[in-house]
Amino acid sequence: MQKKVIISCAITGAGATTEKSPHVPVTPKEIADSAIEAAKAGATIAHIHVRDPKTGELSHDPELFREVVERVRKSETDVVLNITAGGGGDWIPSEADPTMGGEGTDIQTPEERHEPVGKFLPEICTLDCGSVNFGEQIYISPTDWLRQQAKLIQQSGVKPELECFDTGQIRFAKQLINEGLIDGDPMFQFCLGIPWGADADTETMLYMRDKLPANAHWAAFGIGRLQMPMVAQSILLGGHVRVGLEDNLYLKKGVLATNGQLVEKAVSIIESLGSEPMTPQEAREQLGLRNPQRKAE
Repeated sequence: MQKKVIISCAITGAGATTEKSPHVPVTPKEIADSAIEAAKAGATIAHIHVRDPKTGELSHDPELFREVVERVRKSETDVVLNITAGGGGDWIPSEADPTMGGEGTDIQTPEERHEPVGKFLPEICTLDCGSVNFGEQIYISPTDWLRQQAKLIQQSGVKPELECFDTGQIRFAKQLINEGLIDGDPMFQFCLGIPWGADADTETMLYMRDKLPANAHWAAFGIGRLQMPMVAQSILLGGHVRVGLEDNLYLKKGVLATNGQLVEKAVSIIESLGSEPMTPQEAREQLGLRNPQRKAE
């Protein structure tokens, strides 16, 4: 077990959750305020997506990311920022022509995915390490695109969080490391329970952990009702944790949560197991993160 545990809070995500809970933040101000709330509750890292303020749907607009980053950085509450770089990967085959993307398809190039990261230089950004059947659609991250994206992240000085939705993605993440595209000790995130990726259970988490390089940092999360069980399991296996409204809307059955409440519940689990939350500055030092005020050279 880790003596100090990093808590990531995934603030809003990209799914159609705004219709299910009034607590899912939509505007840049709401997202920033929720990140600050999570940090005050004990979160080390805030994982950031942005949404169209008018529709509540996923957005890739760099100006929305800018406002969130500026609002959080200008606050008196410290938190490590992790901007998603995994947007624009959704592909749904057209019924009329299966060789073409149909309604709901949303594809970005590696350069487009990297744009808000390169502009606003968070300490961390995500790098989704492969394609996967994601519910009724396909999330697409071809290997050559990932190599390009890893190089862009490396040049920016931002640390990639290697998101793995299945075991083969760990293999490819290690290939990126072997090719010299990941600097320092790698940081992995196991994304568990998402249809149709890796299961959210002990056997899967243990298997994935045991496939990591010896110098790797890692965390794991489960979705829905498995969010808190995976918090406990990750701590017991020596990992860090993630909670938040991107992955789960409920504090308990029938009770909608805020991000702050989910973080508070994770803190209580961590402390009950004899560990404590890691501060943002401790995480920067342990993970070798850039100073958020430092500009790319």
